[in-house]
Amino acid sequence: MIIRTAQEQDLPGFLGLASQVEHWFGPMVADPGFTRAVRQSIGTGTALVASEESSSGLLGAVLFGAAPPVHHVHWLVVTDGARGRGVGSALLSDAFRRWVRGPATVEVVTFGADHPGAVASGARVFYERLGFTPAEPAAPGPEGGSRQVYRRHVP
Repeated sequence: MIIRTAQEQDLPGFLGLASQVEHWFGPMVADPGFTRAVRQSIGTGTALVASEESSSGLLGAVLFGAAPPVHHVHWLVVTDGARGRGVGSALLSDAFRRWVRGPATVEVVTFGADHPGAVASGARVFYERLGFTPAEPAAPGPEGGSRQVYRRHVP
């Protein structure tokens, strides 16, 4: 697996990943705001992608907000077929290596405990395994489902 900074030609891959999770996050593929956010992250160098050497398709991607001392995982998606293979962990590990210098805090908004995607996606367990802890509730997602902030302190 290769983790690298995203480039403009990765935009279709981002949209492909987004299409796989729209049932949890609401419409993104046709949303010009989502495309703008991806392009902005690519332009600032804060978007990373994971791929296999032998394939042009993306295994996963992350949009990261590097604004010390509080950083944000804005969006992290791993394709269905690659979940559980360390892709998400590798993306975040690379993001931390590139942009996070302690003392710092990294925050992500993920599914609330009662959201159907909380278990099906494995997101909450994923973040907890990486040292994030549940914090305050966040505003509902665009589809109306509950959300919660998860936070990780970096010494």
